[in-house]
Amino acid sequence: MSQVREFSKAIRATASLWMITVVVYPLVIWIIGQVIFPFQANGSIIKNAQGTPMASALIGQPFNGAPRSGSLRDRYFWSRPSVVDYSTGNTAGITGVSGASNLAPSNPALKERIENEVKKLQQANIQPTADLIYTSGSGLDPHISLEAAKNQINRIAQARKLDTNQVKLLITQATESRFLGIFGEPGVNVVKLNLALDQLNK
Repeated sequence: MSQVREFSKAIRATASLWMITVVVYPLVIWIIGQVIFPFQANGSIIKNAQGTPMASALIGQPFNGAPRSGSLRDRYFWSRPSVVDYSTGNTAGITGVSGASNLAPSNPALKERIENEVKKLQQANIQPTADLIYTSGSGLDPHISLEAAKNQINRIAQARKLDTNQVKLLITQATESRFLGIFGEPGVNVVKLNLALDQLNK
């Protein structure tokens, strides 16, 4: 009889834990997210003035619209290189992926890619910085350093016929501070910055 009671107790404990971990806990987290952090909980989606979703603030975009040397690309701030082309499928052939090239420092292909990036930056009169040369681990990072953004001010101002102070103000508005005020370095969200540029030119 004691074995039956122990078995019944185990069943009730298992059912209670299942209810807590599968139903109660996810529901509480979902409610907290929707009430306190709705923007973050729903993908950090950036919308235009008409309310149309344009992008996620968490994932970078190529902002090409033309080949790398094309004039249309000159109208946008350049972001970090991405071996998955920010998961658009243009390079990898498929979407929804992230990752780096995993090339070893001794690999000639890595050296060639870096040299090509430096050459493209120099041809555009942009002072090369590490984040404009090297890819991120995810290939989706939407941020560049303040230095990398400031090095592109003159090119953007000239391409869009803007005052450099206007461009500097947009950089300031798109700059995100250190995490919790102490971790990492301030970074410029290129997605927010380029979308703000388009709004400015309307």
